[in-house]
Amino acid sequence: MMELIKDTKIDFIGLRKIAFIISGVLLAIGIFSFVMISLGKANLSIDFTGGTNVQIRFADRVNIGDLRHALESGGISDVQIQEVSGTRDFFIKTKLSDTEKESVSAKITNILSAQLKGAKFEVLGSNMVGPGVGKSLKKYAIIAIILALLGIIIYIAWRFTFLSGIAATLATFHDVLAICGVFYFLDKEFNLLIITALLTIAGYSLQDTVVVFDRIRENSAKMKSRDDFGNVINASINEVLSRTIVTGISTLICLAAIMIFGGEVLFDFAFALFLGLIVGTYSSIFVASPIVYAWRKKI
Repeated sequence: MMELIKDTKIDFIGLRKIAFIISGVLLAIGIFSFVMISLGKANLSIDFTGGTNVQIRFADRVNIGDLRHALESGGISDVQIQEVSGTRDFFIKTKLSDTEKESVSAKITNILSAQLKGAKFEVLGSNMVGPGVGKSLKKYAIIAIILALLGIIIYIAWRFTFLSGIAATLATFHDVLAICGVFYFLDKEFNLLIITALLTIAGYSLQDTVVVFDRIRENSAKMKSRDDFGNVINASINEVLSRTIVTGISTLICLAAIMIFGGEVLFDFAFALFLGLIVGTYSSIFVASPIVYAWRKKI
């Protein structure tokens, strides 16, 4: 219905070597980050390391900076605080666990009562994740990503060719690793919500790649006798370029709104999707199809 770009003749295959260099750097950063995450040397949430999550509601508005300062002054420095937008509720996450003498919830309550004199609040609930559970969640999160990539190979190989399945999987793996790298070096927290975002990115990237592969298959039948495979790929990507840009922009607008108005709780999730959509669109154009071309041409 809406074509922002018409009749483009961009030589995407001609740009593949530059794109491969860029993707190589992203992959190197992503693989390093993935190894560090697997070893537990990243900013992992209590979902993966174990700890306690306490939800507190204040009677009056409290600044999140004052709340953090109060907890740090009381001896809890390793703490993550999330404010629920539009309310006076806070989620306080710490890697501390309950002991026989004192629960983390009681410790936080005592600290806030002493540091924030006159502030009225109540503990709405708390839950603890043991170290064993955290390790299991981390293991199953990695398994979920690997199984998703294997599923992509099977689906694309069934719908197109095995080589296409490998190319789509490498492109999707490229996207997931790129976001892992960005989050690792920005010291963003890895939690179950971010794993959900990574799997969503994989799905979006796959969908975008399938659109390109579908057009390549259609054009291969029509152009096979008079054009080489590189021209078929270029023509196919140029034909779906407008659709890809319109879809990407509309989705980015929605994600930007969540990032701006969704509050701290949803920001990292939306930010991961925002970056993933950009990287996924890039990989469907400059990674997946050029891999198929390079493999067939042996260059």
